[in-house]
Amino acid sequence: MTPHPSPVATVFIVDDDVSFLRSVARLLRVAGFQVVIHNSAAEFLAELQPDTQGCVITDLMMPGMDGMALQEALRKAGSPLPVVFLTGHGDIPTTVQAMRGGAVDFLTKRAPKEDLIAAVNRALARNQQDQARQTRLLALRQPFELLTNREREVLRQVVQGKLNKQIAADLGIHERTVKLHRTNLTTKLGVHSVAELTLMVQAAGVFQ
Repeated sequence: MTPHPSPVATVFIVDDDVSFLRSVARLLRVAGFQVVIHNSAAEFLAELQPDTQGCVITDLMMPGMDGMALQEALRKAGSPLPVVFLTGHGDIPTTVQAMRGGAVDFLTKRAPKEDLIAAVNRALARNQQDQARQTRLLALRQPFELLTNREREVLRQVVQGKLNKQIAADLGIHERTVKLHRTNLTTKLGVHSVAELTLMVQAAGVFQ
């Protein structure tokens, strides 16, 4: 089977000012970035794919959905795409709100091109780190997919430090059945002690 190629990191620019949109796109393409442009937030969100990698440069004031609403929509969708605001309408309260929302930077449209390129590089670096973190998390969680519902119930109680007889009483099963489930747990998860098991559960965030 041929492996699927990894998605290429893309800089998405969202701005209702078409001439400005094209000039920024041209600048970033010359700087070596892959760029896709959209003249509305709704259009961008409609075409966004779950595995999209890169970052978003967006205007603040736009008809329909503005830049802050776009940032919130990305957050609610669980999108890992970092946001850089590039606007002619910035003020301190809005800047603070954007940064608290996770924006990488908040620049005016008159900012030097070096500042914009630096912000894009930071955003792409953050996206790469987030993707790597998510990949590690998925790898940690994968072995837990092998567990039955009952084994997960036993696991939850084991990492709480409960004894076999306490687990048996809580779940209404025999103590020897608990021992069997614990054996299955350690085999499926490849661990040899409760300490290892607890660390693995915490690292994978299984019961968060």
